[in-house]
Amino acid sequence: MAGARGAGRAATTGTRPGKRPSEPEPELEPEEAGIPSPRTEVARAKGYEEYAEDSSDEEDIRNTVGNVPLEWYEGFPHVGYDLDGRRIYKPLRTRDELDQFLDKMDNPDYWRTVQDRTTGHDVRLTDEQVALVRRLQSGQFGDVSFDPYEPAVDFFSGDPMVHPVTNRPADKRSFIPSLVEKEKVSRMVHAIKMGWIQPRRPRDPTPGFYDLWAQEDPDAVLGRHKMHVPAPKLALPGHAESYNPPPEYLLSEDERLAWEQQEPGERRLNFLPHRFPSLRAVPAYGRFIQERFERCLDLYLCPRQRKMRVNVDPEDLIPKLPRPRDLQPFPTCQALVYRGHSDLVRCLSVSPEGQWLASGSDDGSVRLWEVATARCMRTVPVGGVVRSIAWNPHPTLCLVAVAVEDSVLLLNPALGDRLVVGGTDQLLSTFVPPQEPAVQPASWLEASEEERQRGLRLRVSHGKPVTQVTWHGRGDYMAVVLATAGHTQVLIHQLSRRRSQSPFRRSHGQVQRVAFHPVRPFLLVASQRGVRLYHLLRQELTKKLRPNCKWVSSLAVHPAGDNVICGSYDSKLVWFDLDLSSEPYRVLRHHKKALRAVAFHARYPLFASGSDDGSIIVCHGMVYNDLLQNPLLVPVKVLRGHTLTRDLGVLDVAFHPTQPWVFSSGADGTVRLFT
Repeated sequence: MAGARGAGRAATTGTRPGKRPSEPEPELEPEEAGIPSPRTEVARAKGYEEYAEDSSDEEDIRNTVGNVPLEWYEGFPHVGYDLDGRRIYKPLRTRDELDQFLDKMDNPDYWRTVQDRTTGHDVRLTDEQVALVRRLQSGQFGDVSFDPYEPAVDFFSGDPMVHPVTNRPADKRSFIPSLVEKEKVSRMVHAIKMGWIQPRRPRDPTPGFYDLWAQEDPDAVLGRHKMHVPAPKLALPGHAESYNPPPEYLLSEDERLAWEQQEPGERRLNFLPHRFPSLRAVPAYGRFIQERFERCLDLYLCPRQRKMRVNVDPEDLIPKLPRPRDLQPFPTCQALVYRGHSDLVRCLSVSPEGQWLASGSDDGSVRLWEVATARCMRTVPVGGVVRSIAWNPHPTLCLVAVAVEDSVLLLNPALGDRLVVGGTDQLLSTFVPPQEPAVQPASWLEASEEERQRGLRLRVSHGKPVTQVTWHGRGDYMAVVLATAGHTQVLIHQLSRRRSQSPFRRSHGQVQRVAFHPVRPFLLVASQRGVRLYHLLRQELTKKLRPNCKWVSSLAVHPAGDNVICGSYDSKLVWFDLDLSSEPYRVLRHHKKALRAVAFHARYPLFASGSDDGSIIVCHGMVYNDLLQNPLLVPVKVLRGHTLTRDLGVLDVAFHPTQPWVFSSGADGTVRLFT
């Protein structure tokens, strides 16, 4: 009977025989039972969505070390492990405090950039994260939609109900003394008997006062106040404050008038020296009360604190740069002056072999010079302001592209080898126009017989003002920048087929300069606030460069193609390393006024910049083949020679293709050669 009742009670209470009723039956997790839980399904769904958004070229650098203190990894080169168990190495921190200060000045997102302690990388906070931080700092709730003053819902009213909330009968264990509590009480009684638990002592109601500095040495100077900083003493009076000062300390009438006209803060002395025959004749000082009051204000309002002085040699803060004489050759002095233009010379270009020089001016003419003798070989009137000029870089073509108003003129200067001159005319004459001409954004026009006598061969009319023209390295394509709004600001012309096309469908700002990549099929387009790199074969945007300047004025590409420099109207020269980052590698502020032109040398590690301050700064820019070594940028020479005219200085610079010489054109109507 007892066994039957025990079995029935076990069946009623839902417990196993031999187990206490107070211990509940352990439940199996859904994973242990072979059934995926809802949490597992949600985690898998999130994981699938996360890896669905990841691209193939992005590496998962999340730190999966777990809840482990990061101080354990302070002495190691890694900061954790990835999902495959490989080490996650810390990023290289090669920037010193000077680089961090320059980054703070140049990077507009420096204030919202924080360092991730788990990975060591710099993370740029989004606008939502910045707003969340500001809400938490101001004591608000993190969730914008949370209303802390919404009306409360009273789930239980104070009125007695007819039916109770629950009518469940009381458990049997509520009438039986708990065995667990009995065991705890017995342990506490045993601990009290053994003296392990002491009763609490009654608190002493009398307050205790003691001297905070009782243990200090009373004879010490700062015994009672360790952080006490004594007030600075007043300066001792000098000869000028004497009642009978020497004559050299007395002010003359002109000096007295100048002293009275100065501001009180700019005066060297706050009083006028006077001479009295004796000490008894000295009157009372009129500013005594005012000076005592200012002294009290200085002692009361000016805080004083101890600062640890760091003894740093100023020479250690300057980077170690090589001497300029070790970086020769580079241009050092003015050699020749090319005179002949009657107005400012806006642009110039050098022939591929370096024997001839072409210059364009506002006087409506293009002049062709011999580089070695500064002799004007030919003058071609074009009838308008020459905005840009470019010599064809192909050695078997003798062509000069000139941007005049809304047209690009192709001139054959007829200089140099006669075979090259004749071959150029023969190449242009072999073109056969198609039977059905396609619609093009520009029109190609043959020159008249009179224009051919002057050297003009072709005229490409655009209908909009042309601001720049530049050639591709192979000499068959040229890019043109138009002063207009819309997607037709940049046009690309093909000389052999006489075709024109607009490579862009929409505009990204006013285009300032364009340049072809010397090695790859890339086109660099510089707008007012940025530089975009486009792949011409894939017809896609490859990279965006952020110069962090107000207005980009000029652009140049390194002959190797991995570095770009930009000049701006806010007197900055920005160097970009395309393999490193889209942010500037260096920002040079050597000029005092706007930069008008920048240029690289084709063979030597040199680059130059011309500015409205009338100077040309030549810098040594060595680019190493080792990708782990940064470029070396050292300014080596400041060249001057142009006179400022109408607040304009140097308008264009260009290097000689084979010699370490630099040409410059200025607003004074001259072209100068520095060797």
